[in-house]
Amino acid sequence: MVLLLSNYLLPTVVLLLSALSAQSFTTPSSSSTTTTTIRSRSSHLFTTANEQQKPNSAYDVLIIGSGIGGLSAAAILSKYGYSVALFESHYAPGGAAHGYSIQRPEGQFKFDTGPSFFSGLNSNYPAKSSNPLRTILDVIDEKVECIPYETFGLIFPEGEFVHSSKFGDCGGVIDQVSGNQGVDQWKKLMESMEPLAQAVAAMPTAAIRADPGVAVTAGMFLPNFAKLNPLENLKLTKPFKSIIDGANVNDGFITNWLDVLCFCLSGVPSDGTITAEMAMMMGEFYDEDAIMDCPVGGASAIVDALVRGIEKNGGSIFLKSHVDEIVIQDGKAMGVRVKNSDATIEAKKGVISNISVWDLMNSGIVDTSLLPDKFFNERKETPACPSFMHLHVGFKCSREELEQLQAHYIYMDDWNRSVTEEENCALISIPSVHDDSLAPENHAVLHIYTPATERYERWENVKRNSPEYKQLKEERSTFLWSVLEKVIPDIRERSVHHQVGTPLTHQRFLNRHRGTYGPAIYAGEASFPFPNTPVKNLLMCGDSCFPGIGVPAVAGSGLIAANSVSLDSIGKQLELLGTLK
Repeated sequence: MVLLLSNYLLPTVVLLLSALSAQSFTTPSSSSTTTTTIRSRSSHLFTTANEQQKPNSAYDVLIIGSGIGGLSAAAILSKYGYSVALFESHYAPGGAAHGYSIQRPEGQFKFDTGPSFFSGLNSNYPAKSSNPLRTILDVIDEKVECIPYETFGLIFPEGEFVHSSKFGDCGGVIDQVSGNQGVDQWKKLMESMEPLAQAVAAMPTAAIRADPGVAVTAGMFLPNFAKLNPLENLKLTKPFKSIIDGANVNDGFITNWLDVLCFCLSGVPSDGTITAEMAMMMGEFYDEDAIMDCPVGGASAIVDALVRGIEKNGGSIFLKSHVDEIVIQDGKAMGVRVKNSDATIEAKKGVISNISVWDLMNSGIVDTSLLPDKFFNERKETPACPSFMHLHVGFKCSREELEQLQAHYIYMDDWNRSVTEEENCALISIPSVHDDSLAPENHAVLHIYTPATERYERWENVKRNSPEYKQLKEERSTFLWSVLEKVIPDIRERSVHHQVGTPLTHQRFLNRHRGTYGPAIYAGEASFPFPNTPVKNLLMCGDSCFPGIGVPAVAGSGLIAANSVSLDSIGKQLELLGTLK
């Protein structure tokens, strides 16, 4: 019974974890007309020490890639007492969550390359056990300073609105657009979500592992399911659209909004987004006390906290250390070979890959002839979302002017076109609204992007830095500028620095397959794999093996991969769970 539950129901709990974290972005290439110096926004933690220091000949666990998934796995495993080495090709850890800075005459501008929406990180508020990143930060006793806020902007064909937890209440946005009928439908939808949210909250992500040990670690939480309707629980694996239809929601504005919300969170509309993800997220957005978090210093503050946790517990991070090969012998992952070294670094317990499933299968890092054909073909053909366009801007803006803005805006041009179509949807993040540390006085930073709608095919035969590339960047960023002008009409005149990111930028800086935004696995048609592979001691984590494109989902995947490395971690995991029960 326990194993059946773990294989079918418990994994769905983790699917909710992609929620408020925004999607992955790239470090864009420069298109500024003024000479600037670009620097990695690395804290003092990221010196050249581990670039020069040679790794040991053996560790318990080796991790390839320092995205949030890899960092989360390393943080937990180090806390459990394992010896851990993490290898990162880039000059800074964090994957899509790393930051960079621009030094200009006005001062330093700090930009995030990726996530911008966060929730549940603020240590001044109670933790939810369904939030894996917060769980990891609490376990390693590291805090991320956050500024709480409650609203963001909506720019829709119907007009401009301010989104809050009262979105569906009388006087809220739905009431303004659709009247009493819309309010009533929204109420019924939220009522139908309540038992699903309870099912999601019944099992902490930290209890899940992908081996028989789950019978022990999940068992202590099974009483939480006693009062829940098993038939309701089964809905968690269905497309969210089935829940919308089951609640008889047919108001056009509501269904359009839910498609946009699902698309922003998972890369697919409501007919492809798994219900478990939305069961958590509807509460994160619409609970009476719902808040969002602005990490002071940007997303890289989260990376810094995870790195601190890894290093203080004895783990090591090696930057500019590209892994050429995962060594497999007799069906078992034995270790890795790092570029410019013939020596094999031994993995006593296991190897965790935080690179995408496409790159794991196609880059040559694994001898795929050693993999079963079925596994190789299925993983290689994992559907991928399109890429995106991205624009970072440093601009003149007083504190008084910033106070008139929202920190985020969601823009939709035309409801008659799908949210998946090009140049129809855009997301804006202006973290300077809350955080003064990111730009010089009387200046601010923002980034705007088109989520999962930019076709890679347009770019794949264009050479970077060629005249054709520069022209195409200018053409494809026009839509982003036009959307920005709806929020800040004179943004071009205010701009003192801007950079455009393209699918090729994403591919280059993050080694991202075709610059993809993430996996496009539709609920009801296919399912995401958990960390296991047919190779003994080889596990995976990250967005391409776990639902959701944002930070909580990949943190959850890293947590589960860490728990699954060895059965001898059960004792440490139970200690962790004892603090959550």
